[in-house]
Amino acid sequence: MVNANGLPTIAIRPRVVCNTSVTGGNLFGVSPLASSSQVYSLSIHADYRCRHSGNCCTADWDVPVELPVYRSLEEALTAGRLTAAPASGPGPFIVEPDMPDDAAAILGRTSTGDCVFFERSSHLCVVHRDFSEAALPATCRHFPRVALQDARGTFVGLSHFCPTAAAMLFRQDVPLAIVDAPPSFPPADYEGLTVPDGDLPPLLRPGMLMDPDGYTAWEAHMVARCADARSGPESVLATLVRDAAVLRRWRPSDGSLDNAVRVLPREPVDAVPHHELLESLTHYRRALEAVPDDLKPEPDERGLENEYVRSVLPEWKGWNVPLAHFIAAKAFASWTAYQGRGVATVVRGLEAAIALVRVEAARLCRDHRRRLDGDLLLEAFRAADFILNHLAVGEDLATGWSIAEQGPAPT
Repeated sequence: MVNANGLPTIAIRPRVVCNTSVTGGNLFGVSPLASSSQVYSLSIHADYRCRHSGNCCTADWDVPVELPVYRSLEEALTAGRLTAAPASGPGPFIVEPDMPDDAAAILGRTSTGDCVFFERSSHLCVVHRDFSEAALPATCRHFPRVALQDARGTFVGLSHFCPTAAAMLFRQDVPLAIVDAPPSFPPADYEGLTVPDGDLPPLLRPGMLMDPDGYTAWEAHMVARCADARSGPESVLATLVRDAAVLRRWRPSDGSLDNAVRVLPREPVDAVPHHELLESLTHYRRALEAVPDDLKPEPDERGLENEYVRSVLPEWKGWNVPLAHFIAAKAFASWTAYQGRGVATVVRGLEAAIALVRVEAARLCRDHRRRLDGDLLLEAFRAADFILNHLAVGEDLATGWSIAEQGPAPT
């Protein structure tokens, strides 16, 4: 089913957080993370603020409402302290027997897919405006945050389906880095993937675990590679492929893993932009295999290979910085690190993310009949993250990307 914005309607699929196992559709219905005094984000996201684009309120998503929130909103509606737009269904809330965990209702939507509490004239949520953020359902409070908590702390990333988050990829006013105590993300119960204390850290490769210090060093290393984006995203990715292959050869007898990260080759690997779209289309199709059947978008690859060569490739090098920032955003707070089979899996996921941007950029150039520019690239980031964060099942993506771990054991 496709909504008024041309996007598939999302049905809530509760994710079960137990040890490191997460199942179901991405983001919504995720269990809240326990508060941690250590919170980290990317520097380009650290001062995130909602700019009221309204895209999340008009995306035709099924948003669960927790029982206390439901009771409060119902009371406010009955008392006339809150108003809702006319719903396409029986009322401002959908109440059915089969609800997501901890949900008493689903927010109603208008005939165009807007949330009934979204005011188009102001682009504001009337609940947020008139009652405060605390009155919102958990999903609304947390979007576009996509968080990970493990023994090291809480790592807050953003879904770039949010236009404000996507625009932050274009920043050049702050150096790219991982920062602690970001002003926009104080210690709180963020929704996301939680890894309980004492659970296993990420794998270096099948059969070999990393330790927290080693994984912290590797995560920072990936982001640092993205900070030097002069040679382009393909060089960043090729360098990380090389670095992952070197690191996979590590043995405990070699010394500490974090030191092995520090002594990785300094020189980057030179690589040129892809001259054709074939490999990216393969990544795109495999990503769609991780999308539940009822959420799969209709196939639409008409003319994309020619459009990429004609309208994307000539402009691609002009956008090295936002493309590298997108890679960094996927390397940071990575769920794939825990759901996949090693560092090669994580890097394969980064390659897939940029592949999806190429495909979506070609589609947008085709549909808008112009060459790639900043506005179209921003929309390509949004479309790529819509698939990766909101349609596809994360564990299934990680399973597919784990093919990168195949081959002879490192020596």
